[in-house]
Amino acid sequence: MRTVFMGTPAIAASALASLIGSKHSVEAVVTRPDAVSGRGKSVHFTPVKELALEHGIKVIQPEKGSGSLLFDEMKAINPDIIVVMAYGRILKKDVLELPRYGCINLHASLLPAYRGASPIQWAVLNGEEETGITVMQMAEGLDSGDIIMTEKTLLDNKETAGSLTEKLAVMAGPLLLKALDAIENGTATRTPQEESAATYVTTIDKSFGQLDFTKDAVILERMVRGLYPWPSAFAYHNGKFIKFFDCDVSDVSLDGTFVPGRVNASKQGLFIETGSGSLKVNELQAEGKKRMTARDFLNGYKISSGEILKNDL
Repeated sequence: MRTVFMGTPAIAASALASLIGSKHSVEAVVTRPDAVSGRGKSVHFTPVKELALEHGIKVIQPEKGSGSLLFDEMKAINPDIIVVMAYGRILKKDVLELPRYGCINLHASLLPAYRGASPIQWAVLNGEEETGITVMQMAEGLDSGDIIMTEKTLLDNKETAGSLTEKLAVMAGPLLLKALDAIENGTATRTPQEESAATYVTTIDKSFGQLDFTKDAVILERMVRGLYPWPSAFAYHNGKFIKFFDCDVSDVSLDGTFVPGRVNASKQGLFIETGSGSLKVNELQAEGKKRMTARDFLNGYKISSGEILKNDL
């Protein structure tokens, strides 16, 4: 089939790589505009754009998700199907209905759960035992289209948003090709989503990383994993941030009680008390320093038992 692929981050590039290597042709790629960052205002291409350019595929980068210019581009290409994964913008009805087989979306959750942005992070944050990828026929609603097929995966006890993204990226390409084959040969099924079971999640921003030590240690440990590698869970000590990368839930306390944010630094390790239980810190990073183990941190950083970490300045 003649396809157009729409996507932005690395997980989408993984699906695109499988599509490029398949029997289907990729006529064009649609991705978000280039990012400009740093003091030198360096221009950074999206992972999807980088891959497309490597293979000489036309790249389209509209300023808005859909509109007359995008519709005209798609109409000129006349694809049989449009494949979308983590594009980051909503498509309008005219584009959705343009291709012969419409548009399909690969969503990183088991729909109807976790519609919207950041489903991978929220699966870890909420302590889910399994998640997966759903291929759906796109409709005008937010991730509300009929389900074509799904594939599940279990979350490890130490699963992070980063490691789960890698798992799902490996699954995405083969599942996409399987779905495209079913669509092309007319065997694809389309099952309406159960609206009463739908849940929605919001975009993760940097403020989500602020650890509120009045919460339970179980919740905070999930935050450390669910917000890795970005934006990372953090707190403040003497006005400087400390990022946390690996923690365990513990019942160790300084004096038999738990004072939210209180530090317990001893030969046993580095512990931070919470509203219920404590966090045993395994890896962290002080502001201006490299990532290190808790033992190395305690050997080179001035912090004492009884001090209180804060979640803001």
